[in-house]
Amino acid sequence: MTMNTQPIRFFHRGRIVAVDSADTTRSILDWLREDARCTGTKEGCNEGDCGACTVVVGELDADGGLSLRPANACIRFLPSLHGKALFTVEDLKPIAGGGLHPVQQAMVDCHGSQCGFCTPGFVMSLWHTYEHHLSEAGGAGPPSRQQLADDLSGNLCRCTGYRPILDAGQRMFDLPAARLIRAPVAAALAAIGPRETFADAPGLGPRFAAPRTLPRLAELCERNPQARLLAGCTDIGLWVNKQFRDVGDLIYLGDVAELKRIEVSDGHLCIGAGASLEAAWSALDRRFGGLTDVWLRFASPPIRHAGTMGGNVANGSPIGDAAPVLMALDALVELRKGSGVRRLRLDEFYVDYMKNRLEAGEFLQRLLVPLWPAGRDGEGPDVRRHLRVFKISKRFDSDISAVCSAFAVHLEHDTVRSVRLAFGGMAAVVKRAALAEAALIGRRWDQAAIDDARHALAGDFRPLSDMRASSGYRMQAAQNLLQKLWLETRAADPLPPQATSVWSVMPHLPRMVEAPGSGS
Repeated sequence: MTMNTQPIRFFHRGRIVAVDSADTTRSILDWLREDARCTGTKEGCNEGDCGACTVVVGELDADGGLSLRPANACIRFLPSLHGKALFTVEDLKPIAGGGLHPVQQAMVDCHGSQCGFCTPGFVMSLWHTYEHHLSEAGGAGPPSRQQLADDLSGNLCRCTGYRPILDAGQRMFDLPAARLIRAPVAAALAAIGPRETFADAPGLGPRFAAPRTLPRLAELCERNPQARLLAGCTDIGLWVNKQFRDVGDLIYLGDVAELKRIEVSDGHLCIGAGASLEAAWSALDRRFGGLTDVWLRFASPPIRHAGTMGGNVANGSPIGDAAPVLMALDALVELRKGSGVRRLRLDEFYVDYMKNRLEAGEFLQRLLVPLWPAGRDGEGPDVRRHLRVFKISKRFDSDISAVCSAFAVHLEHDTVRSVRLAFGGMAAVVKRAALAEAALIGRRWDQAAIDDARHALAGDFRPLSDMRASSGYRMQAAQNLLQKLWLETRAADPLPPQATSVWSVMPHLPRMVEAPGSGS
């Protein structure tokens, strides 16, 4: 166990607390239950899936205000909480003046709890929704029932079921309001100074660094190439909790403001490697459209608010959903080592299973996505650009893909000028289907061309069989998704998305895909 000399300081239960001698990988959940004796927060899966441990973390935004985000306490390391605020189910009654908070009262009124184990997690997810719509949504009004379902996609209930919990989510806005007064919390956070980085002497065990600037991060990475970079902890947390791995020295990226920037520069949408998945998906969808469905189906709100798109890409999982989309959009990765910066196309970045071209001491700094010349709608009546992303998984919400496909097609006079077909789940890495692309380039955009591309796909991939899908299923699904692409984009009588969606024939389970959930 490491003994860091600098205490971890954060806001909790109305005051600043200081934690000394914390293990670098001690989870917020363990600290809450074992040290703070706040046992309302529960441990279920201990891997960020069930939501029983959901808490809300507050941090200062660029304007000095308090921004709230849901988080899974089981897979977030306590040192990453320095300079932030931690809210748990125990905080809600004080916020409400000593009685039940409207979120809690609505759960009682609507009979939303049975065994009660999952209830604190649901309550905290609903509290984030409550605060977001009353404080941050700009008067957008209460969320729809579907938006509530999207917000709760990271919480599992096996007793009551979701109907009464969704009822409570709507009911809570009808009760007298009880809002968090944010200014005192923001002032308390502003008074917390930075924590020293790698201040411990060698030999005291794993160390935790939390640099505040990009140059300092680059310096730490170059001097400590053996250190592991930590962003949202949505992957490394499982290595610790489930595999009991010693992850060694950690360099935390969450306090580097430059890495969180998303901006347009030199014809690219530039996404900092520390920008959250939620922010990155939102920016991509605004620029290119058609990504709301895959965005909402990428894990759960607590995971999307904690994890980063840069981390998802650098991790290099062959079933990661961000890489196929970025590859189809011809994205670049910007890599930094010390003061040196280089760029690679994303489709050249991966070498083999979980291996990439990062050098020792080098890190992913930004993702650069070329913007389409005239926006998402193309350059004229004879020029069309299409982006389609299709995800196949056993469960609709919060599940890992069996196949994720992302297709970008540029047509001029109904002839394929360029095409990028990227697949996850079909090989040891996310990769483009070179033979299928070659079968389409220069061809008329018609059924015959698609048939040839579907046939060529069998030469691009030899997918494996695993617990998510068999090799044969993956290949058939990938070929069928190419057919779906053509049906939705053909010049004559293109099918609208709802005509190729299962939701159109399941009226008892309506789903809105026009607008993102309330966590956006």
